[in-house]
Amino acid sequence: MSSEGPGLYEMLDDRFRSGRCMNGDSGLEVLYSGCRWAEGPIYLPAWRQLIWSDIPNDRMLRWDEETGAVGVFRRSAGHTNGNTLDGEGRLITCEQGNRRVTRTEHDGTVTVLADRWQGKRLNSPNDAAVKSDGSIWFSDPDFGITSDYEGYRAESEIGANNVYRIDPDTGEVQLAADGFGAPNGLVFSADERQLFVSDTRAGFIRVFDVTADGTLSDGKVFAEAAAREGARFDNLRFDDGGRLWAAAMDDGVHCYDPDGTLIGRLNLPETVANISWGGAKRNRLFITAETSLYSVVMGVTGTHPAGPGRHPWLEAGPR
Repeated sequence: MSSEGPGLYEMLDDRFRSGRCMNGDSGLEVLYSGCRWAEGPIYLPAWRQLIWSDIPNDRMLRWDEETGAVGVFRRSAGHTNGNTLDGEGRLITCEQGNRRVTRTEHDGTVTVLADRWQGKRLNSPNDAAVKSDGSIWFSDPDFGITSDYEGYRAESEIGANNVYRIDPDTGEVQLAADGFGAPNGLVFSADERQLFVSDTRAGFIRVFDVTADGTLSDGKVFAEAAAREGARFDNLRFDDGGRLWAAAMDDGVHCYDPDGTLIGRLNLPETVANISWGGAKRNRLFITAETSLYSVVMGVTGTHPAGPGRHPWLEAGPR
């Protein structure tokens, strides 16, 4: 049922209705259950498959859109967390356990893109975003080294939780921004002039201006989790109307108007970790929540993780 009440859709501002955010499936579809903690969904248009991470079980799973079959994509996967695609359709993966960011090449080999900053091992890379210039930006909280559950317990060599940028020409890992409690999800605005970063421990989504030299400035609070009981922010995605959708843990999925107003939410039966757009029309929202993978076909269209209008092979979709 699409309503303002306790169903799937909860309207907090009329813009949630007028923006077609409540148009779509009347309920969630459960695609798979049996994970310990599911994260990192990414839709691969060329294969019509979704890949996601089951972190404590140290595996990556894949769901086939044509058959509905679920299988193991990679086991002993380095306790992977976030996944995205680069401009050539290659899989970019944050490996918490191996404390590195990798790229899966078209032939299946794995290239290490980053595992250190200034000679010190990274903490546990969490999520990544790819800019149109080929640079890869990633968050590096300490979630994977605080215990053996989602990685391997260890002391932080860096002593801080930061956001980094991998230079597309030199491969150098550069500090983009610091001062976080635990940076988590990150996503560029459509024009790439801003980067939105969730800070799970601080309870904020912050928005930064992206400078010409590849650093971030003027970090401002875009949204606060404290306004909703049980809300903590994880990963972030935009739709093509400029609305920001946020995985909000125990408070479902949040939808923010471009002005920062929380206009609505999706109610989930489990704690929401990550979200990702996919499907032939990019209007299917995939949700990893605790033990399960869910989806809902919606009345709004999401942007590609590699950015709208910049990668023609992504825009074409399946035929």
